[in-house]
Parts: sequence; C-alpha cells; structure tokens
Amino acid sequence: MRASHVSRRAVLRWIGAASLGAPALAARAAALDRIRERGTLTVALYKDMPPFHVDGKGIDVQLAQALADALGVKLSMLPFNADENMGDDLRNMVWRGHYLGFGPADVLMHVPVDKPLIDETPQARIFAPYYRERVVVARRLDRLPQLDSLSALGDAKVAVPGQTLAGWLMIGADGGAYRNQLVTQWKDGAEAARALQRGEFPAAAGLASEMESVLRGDARFAIAPLPSPRVQRNGWAVGMAVKKDATDLAQALQAGINDLAADGRLRKIFEGANVAWQAP
Repeated sequence: MRASHVSRRAVLRWIGAASLGAPALAARAAALDRIRERGTLTVALYKDMPPFHVDGKGIDVQLAQALADALGVKLSMLPFNADENMGDDLRNMVWRGHYLGFGPADVLMHVPVDKPLIDETPQARIFAPYYRERVVVARRLDRLPQLDSLSALGDAKVAVPGQTLAGWLMIGADGGAYRNQLVTQWKDGAEAARALQRGEFPAAAGLASEMESVLRGDARFAIAPLPSPRVQRNGWAVGMAVKKDATDLAQALQAGINDLAADGRLRKIFEGANVAWQAP
C-alpha cells in the first residue's frame, strides 16, 4: 500500500471520529465498563471443535476463562453451531445477533486473522492472534516411511473429514487423483486421527491441532504439512473478534493475550491438550 493512501485513510478516520461527537465516543468507550458492571464476559465458542471446545472443555474454553479472570469477571460461555461461512458467524455472534434470538456475545473465539475477512467485515474488529493453524497429514511410519508428495500414498486409503478444508484439499489434489482413496465420513480431524491410531488406515488428514491432540508424542506416527502446492505451509493465524466500536474491550483482551503468551501460560494451555503451540 502506498504511503499516500495510508495518510489519506488516516485523515479520513480522524475526521470520521471527530464527527461522531462526544456522546458516540462515550458509548464506544463503555463496552468494557458494561462487562465489568454485569460481572460476566460472554464468549461465543464453536460447538464440537476439538481440541478447542467439546462439551464445555478445550483450549478455547481455558483461554476464555483466563481472559475473563484477567478482566476480573466471570465467564459466560455461548456455544453455537458454525453457519455457512465466517461472515455469517461474525454477524450472528459479534455485531448483530442470531435470527433465533441469541447473541451477540462480547467476543468470538477462533476467528481467522485474515485481511480479506477483515476488509469484508467492517462491523467487527478482528485481532489478538493466539495460534497458527495448518492443514497436515499424519501417517503410520511402518506403512508410509516417506511422504514427500501425495503421490507417495500409492493406493493407500486416507481418513479425512469430507466437509472440511482438509477434505476439500485432498479431494481436489492432483486433479482428483486420490478421490477414490479417501474415506470421508468423519465429522472432524480428531475422529480421523483416532481411526489412524486404531490401525484402520495408513494415513489421515486434518488440522494440525486435531491430529496432534490424538497422535502427538506417539513414535509410530509422523505429522507434517500436507504436501500440496495448494496448501499454505505456514497456515493461518487464529484470533478473536469483537464489535468494531468496542475499542476498550479489544485493548484489554489483547493485553490479556500478550500476558498469557509472555509468561508461558498460553503455551501451557495448548500443551495440556497435547498440541504444540505455534506462535502466530
């Protein structure tokens, strides 16, 4: 981006802020005060997302509790089912509320810190990355000692949840060359990893957090980025979102994440779920 564009945008933001007037600015500053007055931080959490949230437990639950503690309030969890896309989830759980009558929450966990998504959702503030996720393939070393490319699978069957990013990547890899080798009935990568662990398959694909939560530390298996040119090997950052004007809340939550990372508690939360923390 050219410096002239940055300067012009900065000026426009300043003009816009000034035009809001004192009442609007006061309302903007009240988000954190309202949370402290009622004594609870309402956190939206995806249902059935191992190892981040399953039945009230998981990495995101522990992280949400740590953030509520940092604010000096109680945690109120708002579990929900993912909608068609991330934009829908941000609308339902962050800036407007669900048409069924619940939400929005104060903060939504597990949001990709992605510039296109940020640009497409001006009503939300996406910030505070706390993990870097990747698509990976796990394999039994006695069946697949090397996997430098997907062609090394040969005719081996692969367990992969079909309605996921890992599933779509595997289905489309190398022009659909492995489509008939995929077993896709799993609801998530953790289920696929357990099938691999039981010896039902020589390989499984999913998210790094899913695979590691089941297989990490077991010398029989290797976990590595999915060897495909369509995959971003560095993955993507995962953070959180609040309403755009909840500036004070965003600052407080960002400070909370910074403290958790600095003193090692963030890493410890991930290690407790058998997941290697990847700094964003």
